[in-house]
Amino acid sequence: MSTEPETTEDAEPGTPGAAGSAPAEGAGDSAAEETEESAAGRSAGDSAAEETAADSAAGRSSEEAAGQGAAAEGEGARLSEAEAELLAQRAERERIEQRKAEKKAPIEAGAKLSGRAADLLAAVRAVESGEKPVATVFEEPAPAPRRSAPEPVRRPQPVAAESAAAPAAPAPEAVQGVRRVLGEGGAPETLAPQAAAVLGEGADELLRADPWQLLRVAGVRPEQADGFARALLGAECAPDDARRGRAVTVWLLEQAALAGHTALEMPTLLTALAQRGVPEPESAVQDSIAEGEALVFQDALEETGAPAPAADPDDPEGAEPERPVRVLVGLERYALAEESLADGLARLVNSAPKQDGSAEEWERLAAAAAGSTAELIRAAAGHGLVLHTGGEASLAEPATLLHAARSLGLRAWAATHGPVGRDRFAALLRRTGQESGAEVPAATVAGLLSGAEGPGRDADGALDLDLLVVLDAPQLDVETAALLTESLPDGARLVLAGDPAVLWSVGPGRVFADLLAARICPQVASRLPDPGPLGELVSGIGVGELNQVEAPGKEVVIVPVRDPGEAVHRTVQLVVDSVPRAIGVPAEETQVITPGHGGAVGTRALNAALKERLNPGPGRFGGFDPGDRIVHSPAPGRAVPGRVVKADAEGLHLSCAGGPVVVPKERVEQTVRHGWAMTAHQAVGSRWPAVVVVLPGDAAQALSRPWVYTAFGRADRHLSVVHGVEQALPRAVAEVPAKPRTTRLPVLLAPQVGA
Repeated sequence: MSTEPETTEDAEPGTPGAAGSAPAEGAGDSAAEETEESAAGRSAGDSAAEETAADSAAGRSSEEAAGQGAAAEGEGARLSEAEAELLAQRAERERIEQRKAEKKAPIEAGAKLSGRAADLLAAVRAVESGEKPVATVFEEPAPAPRRSAPEPVRRPQPVAAESAAAPAAPAPEAVQGVRRVLGEGGAPETLAPQAAAVLGEGADELLRADPWQLLRVAGVRPEQADGFARALLGAECAPDDARRGRAVTVWLLEQAALAGHTALEMPTLLTALAQRGVPEPESAVQDSIAEGEALVFQDALEETGAPAPAADPDDPEGAEPERPVRVLVGLERYALAEESLADGLARLVNSAPKQDGSAEEWERLAAAAAGSTAELIRAAAGHGLVLHTGGEASLAEPATLLHAARSLGLRAWAATHGPVGRDRFAALLRRTGQESGAEVPAATVAGLLSGAEGPGRDADGALDLDLLVVLDAPQLDVETAALLTESLPDGARLVLAGDPAVLWSVGPGRVFADLLAARICPQVASRLPDPGPLGELVSGIGVGELNQVEAPGKEVVIVPVRDPGEAVHRTVQLVVDSVPRAIGVPAEETQVITPGHGGAVGTRALNAALKERLNPGPGRFGGFDPGDRIVHSPAPGRAVPGRVVKADAEGLHLSCAGGPVVVPKERVEQTVRHGWAMTAHQAVGSRWPAVVVVLPGDAAQALSRPWVYTAFGRADRHLSVVHGVEQALPRAVAEVPAKPRTTRLPVLLAPQVGA
């Protein structure tokens, strides 16, 4: 690797892990204080998880808190990102209502169950019939057969664009009523609009009757809700109040979802409740289930290599032995989404794809390709679901598949995580095929689902296509993946493609990783390596090795630093002077990536320093000036880079990759950040000619192999590493994999996919 190009004497050659520098001292707030890992990768099983989850919710990045309103588009007929999100949410609500009705159907009797297994099944029946289950059910996990999910329900066709309006703001009198109640309880009155919107009609009376409902407001923690309840209830407030137990149970499940879990194992949830001062955790969970605020599941455990349970010789009927199970508790929205996703995937796997083109024609196209590209074409020809893995260079293979399918007359489209990835893939399609600018078959996932992009929908409400290639598949959360699979018509083919080593989705679930582990469909691993020193470096990181690579063109540069102040200084120096002068990449094409938003070297501090050098100004509109680089987050998990055009009475006018956007002034603080520096989760799905990755000493705990792989892999031509974590970097690459997530998808798929 090279040293920093033509810069100060502190730069030394070597691998990122070899750069010696003293750990930062006096760094102020830890840069890990607001990392995306705190919201997307921590385990809810340890005590610190629940502590940090609320901190993350209170100070989450704007891209994770920005899905509550509508951002008006500029000129043109296409829907805005927010309107697209509203359409998808509306259809999701309709689907959930349908699934609720289905879940009221009778449960098949478990004739061979006994003991605790029978008790647990009876509890599930009791909950679904509106009764209250007995407390003894929750003493230990118990074996019982899993109830199969109902048949898939076709998603209704989205409403017309003109009917997609911003959600109605709560009435002023409703907000005023909530404000009075908050004032009486000593809570910040600034929470009134949000509380009124979340709690709905009669929010003030609901808060009086159950003060712990304040926990439903984002950023409120149990101890704050307890103080509010004591002020309102006085002597009636007690730690064993059933209302408190239910509210804390739901809050913990919501924090687990922020960490990526779709459900929590019962022992984990009970432990977390006890740590939050709930005297009788079992009763709290039981009450939450009885009230319909949470759902309980039991999933059979498959122990690889373990012998099958022996039959009881004393059983005259020869009953099957009980199998070990795990009991999980989850929120309804994620449970239904995961069941729906399993249904849709099983439908694709077990159905023969539509025969558009003969087997001979598909084979001719495969023979014209080579290597893993030919394997991908053959797999897609005969299967409804195919998984494709690989790095940036491997995108050429889905592009070839798309060309091949369209040459046979198939309605084939590709969808990406965001507009930057869409535009890059569209450019690749133009280079490798005959697509004109009139219609390049590439869209964003959100645009495809809403109808704002892509082929639209047929008369049955299904997407009007025969083949869908979803790139950036690791970014699919369970709700988005469920909407996609439900939207595919019968006989369609779905190819999920992506790099399994990058960070997982911001939303709950690990869909792509679960499918790779389940092995229910063909998997094609690309044999096209990413080229050059950068490709060699990132490929090594993917297998846990931080290798020293030769970089004769200064493709990789290590810049050791000793403290946060030096890290900020050297970062600005690289972006403004060194990289443009020595590498030839201008500042506007260089992206800074750092582990978190807070701290002395977080995105806030770095963006302030970079703005001062690159676009100084008074920041009259929420801290922004025309020409500022920004990141717009129209919905949680989506980050669209752009620039500020102007500000007026309408709001902040932006020019983003998806087109012009106008953000109302009341939404600016929640949905727009400066964008010279961003986190790795914000950067997923995008690439830049040059990237500067900043690793301050206080960010060591936030590092993991997926984080380093994602951050380093955003660079096309040049990577500079501002290095202050000493041996924490090679240790993270070698020893810190992705944090586990609790999901049910593999168990749900097992009985529904034919052998």
